[in-house]
Amino acid sequence: MIAGLKSAMLVAALLIGGTAAHAEVVETKSYLFVTRATADVAATPMETWLALVTPSKWWNGEHSWSGDAANMTIVPQGGGCFCERLPAKDEGEKIALAGSVQHMTVLLALPEQVLRMRGGLGPLQSEPVDGVLTVTLKPVESGTRILWEYVVGGAMRYEVPKISSAVDGVMTEQLTRLAAHLGPIPAAAQAHDEPSDGAAEAAGADDAPAGSR
Repeated sequence: MIAGLKSAMLVAALLIGGTAAHAEVVETKSYLFVTRATADVAATPMETWLALVTPSKWWNGEHSWSGDAANMTIVPQGGGCFCERLPAKDEGEKIALAGSVQHMTVLLALPEQVLRMRGGLGPLQSEPVDGVLTVTLKPVESGTRILWEYVVGGAMRYEVPKISSAVDGVMTEQLTRLAAHLGPIPAAAQAHDEPSDGAAEAAGADDAPAGSR
């Protein structure tokens, strides 16, 4: 209860501070949903990339199996793992064994441009669905714009409107935390940047980096 309250307070603080991601569920069907979020940060594409592939610094540990984001890592190369270490717990005289979780597998790693991973996050892991998360980094005048799109399709035992809303909330929180970790673009500088057009910048759009399709 206390942990959940702290998480809610953090998100509220990020919203007030101007670093919250702009997000929405952009498509739903009986077998598919798409969530999309964007955030502008006062960091170079390289700084943003290095932070992105270090989830231990910004992921909310409440959305993990171990309860501690320090156990989460991403290997940013094809076939690499977005994984989580489950430390062994002291069980007295019983031998304790460590475990692990594979959250996603890296499909594409273009440093400073695109990170694409495949896998069902959270409760989707127990369902025969496939999910692809594409994170695109675009330089803007005062920093970097992050576009975060998660496409999920397949059979699932959840009502799509409910699960898509829940997943969107969690994904938005993670991007908001990443943005807060990197820092917001000052309001004065934001006025000089073009507004984000999520549909145009989505993965697979005409201006996507070569090799990202």
